[in-house]
Amino acid sequence: MATRPTTSAPSQRMLRVGEQVRAAITQVLQRGEVRDDVIEKTVISISEVRMSTDLKVATAFVTPLGVADHDAVIAALNRHAKYIRGRLGPQLRQMKYMPEVRFRDDTSFDNYKKIDELLRSPEVQRDLDHGDTEEK
Repeated sequence: MATRPTTSAPSQRMLRVGEQVRAAITQVLQRGEVRDDVIEKTVISISEVRMSTDLKVATAFVTPLGVADHDAVIAALNRHAKYIRGRLGPQLRQMKYMPEVRFRDDTSFDNYKKIDELLRSPEVQRDLDHGDTEEK
């Protein structure tokens, strides 16, 4: 009897389908098919789409560019999620089920910024400089 993998890492299929869904959502937004003032006036970057293991739920991580209130844009996208799901059909014909689309704010850039600030802090620089002198 074969054992199932114990890792929670996404499968190659989940990654491939997630990228296809990301591209399809991007096309829908670029063509301006969603009629909403908040969405139409905002440049939206979709950094990643994570698929559920059964491929029925797609969680899109988005970053509204040049907008202070990300929550309003995320709420607008979630209000139109069913419409966007319906517009994905032509690009995702090969899928047995059209995934339910959910939108979430992508906070990874904020995390990268915090890490960068920490690495540039005087305390870390002092420790790094101290480590260089010990090696010599």
